[in-house]
Amino acid sequence: MIETRDLWVRFGPVAAVRGLSLRAEACGWTALIGPNGAGKTSALRALAGLAHYEGEVLLDGRDARRLGRRAVARLVAFVPQKPETPAALTVAEYVLLGRTPHIPYFGGEGRRDREAAARALRRLELERFAERPLGSLSGGELQRAVLARALAQEAPVLLLDEPTTALDLGRQQLVLELVDALRGDGLTVVTTMHDLTLAGQYAERLILLDAGSVVAEGTAAEVLSAPNVAAHYGANIRVVEDEAGVFILPLRTR
Repeated sequence: MIETRDLWVRFGPVAAVRGLSLRAEACGWTALIGPNGAGKTSALRALAGLAHYEGEVLLDGRDARRLGRRAVARLVAFVPQKPETPAALTVAEYVLLGRTPHIPYFGGEGRRDREAAARALRRLELERFAERPLGSLSGGELQRAVLARALAQEAPVLLLDEPTTALDLGRQQLVLELVDALRGDGLTVVTTMHDLTLAGQYAERLILLDAGSVVAEGTAAEVLSAPNVAAHYGANIRVVEDEAGVFILPLRTR
């Protein structure tokens, strides 16, 4: 569904992403992991068409550059780490903004747009919050509203930049379970994630980046080894693997 070939993202003389080639299969979950500054967010923004890049981004086999920005926005929904959430907007108004790529220039939303927004509100169980202003929501409720806006976009690819930032443990789990359930509706998910245990629990494929380059990729069991984490995170950890998955436990050094 979404693929990159020899993708480079540069900021002046600095290459944030170096020759990234990845393939995220339809309805799968791919997580980009790596230390701070590894290039995860830059790669995700390039996939969304929001960062200048060299190389290729292919959406269902089509070159994203030839599709145009609005066409890309109909295929890819991007949720940044810190989305703009105007406090005075109601949840319903905010979710309806997800229909922007489908509304003609100088036009207004139509019945199909309102129906798509209503479906997203139902899917994320936000109907009772529809008339609430965003500024009145809790962190977990707000994150659900952000996901609902992306879902209203009706794009087959969902890109999430650190979707659990600033959420407590229970709300992290709630958001990730929601994202996982959305794959059943046909969504392909690509995320960046700091928490390696959560990445290993939810993503089917991990791509470990360091200094903009891929240094490991595969399943959680293949990527989340103690040597890999020590080499690229500088962390002293213990890896626990059982039938429930792979768990990364930080260890005190003294």
